[in-house]
Amino acid sequence: MNNFILYLLVTAGTTYLLRVIPLLFIKGKIKNKWFSSFLFYMPYAVLSAMTFPAILTCTSSIYSALAGLATALLLAYKEKGLLTVALSACVVVFIVERFI
Repeated sequence: MNNFILYLLVTAGTTYLLRVIPLLFIKGKIKNKWFSSFLFYMPYAVLSAMTFPAILTCTSSIYSALAGLATALLLAYKEKGLLTVALSACVVVFIVERFI
């Protein structure tokens, strides 16, 4: 139990420092267009890099994963809501899994 608390404190401290250090060094508004754009798109890139491999490996078949991915991409391209996209992709994966 003592090791768990130590690990938890180290992780919390590291996470806190990674969020606070930029606030200490960047005082004013970021004027560099490239850097501002980089910081704006970074969360989307990281989320995509973490999610995409899981999409292809979380089902029992690559075909159902690709069908769900295609459904999600199509509905997202048509600017549907997040809940609609996620539920539709899950339904398509479920249906394809039943037929395979």
